[in-house]
Amino acid sequence: MRISFTKMQGAGNDFVVLDETRERLNLTPAHYRFLADRHFGIGADQILTVRPAPQPDVDFEYVIHNADGGEVEQCGNGSRCFVRFVREQGLTDKTTVRVKVHGGVITLQEMSDGQVTVDMGAPVFDLPQVPFAPEYAQAVDAPATAAPSDDVLAWQLPLSNGDSPRVGVVSMGNPHAVQVVADVDTAPVLTQGPLIEHHAAFPKRVNAGFMQVLHRGAVRLRVFERGAGETLACGTGACAAVVTGIRWGLLDPRVTVQTHGGQLTIEWLGGDTSVRMTGPATTVFRGEITLPDTL
Repeated sequence: MRISFTKMQGAGNDFVVLDETRERLNLTPAHYRFLADRHFGIGADQILTVRPAPQPDVDFEYVIHNADGGEVEQCGNGSRCFVRFVREQGLTDKTTVRVKVHGGVITLQEMSDGQVTVDMGAPVFDLPQVPFAPEYAQAVDAPATAAPSDDVLAWQLPLSNGDSPRVGVVSMGNPHAVQVVADVDTAPVLTQGPLIEHHAAFPKRVNAGFMQVLHRGAVRLRVFERGAGETLACGTGACAAVVTGIRWGLLDPRVTVQTHGGQLTIEWLGGDTSVRMTGPATTVFRGEITLPDTL
């Protein structure tokens, strides 16, 4: 089978985007793995699929598969590429679109300066919804600067290598465990990342964030993504990191997040308000590829 695709990137987080608004391609997990393979396929952190609106109050459905072929709930950098794609392909002339993702609806807006802002919805701290199993971790104090709260703000995760990082647990449509580090360049991303991703406390695995606080309005971030490994940027990871930093009393409501792939701006006013993410979305190239019959 030969299919058309568009390669896109947002802050270095790269995607293969597929148009299924006219017909379903009926791809399997093996097909998604092939497309994401950087040696034999196209190469991508995630595969994004555009589908027709499944309900009257949205414009499209947005489906995401990780490089390992598994479907996931959300992808922030991919969301920005999504709205750029549907406008460039003539699928809509709206600058603001509502799309259904796994578990909810998000709003995407292309700005006049070429940046894209995504309303990511409110962060979720309810542990069963994350999901997070607290019996495999230990509740610990958040940083001393954190505002008083009846909610547990931090958890210590015992890892099989002997480390016990203190993390904030939050869902931004997908689960995240965020820790503060002194320097992201020397942080144990590649050693702790896989152990946190597959930790028993996270029954659906988790994205592991490593955040260095520069000052109250800026952080540096690396993320070891569930099913993809470390990526150059992670939009939901940036949202989760800023939310955690704000809850811990370390950050202001508007924060610049510096990733290896580029810069994102995250805004959150706390409580049940939505997190807003602004950043770039770029089309790299378009093409066609033949999917092997043996997959």
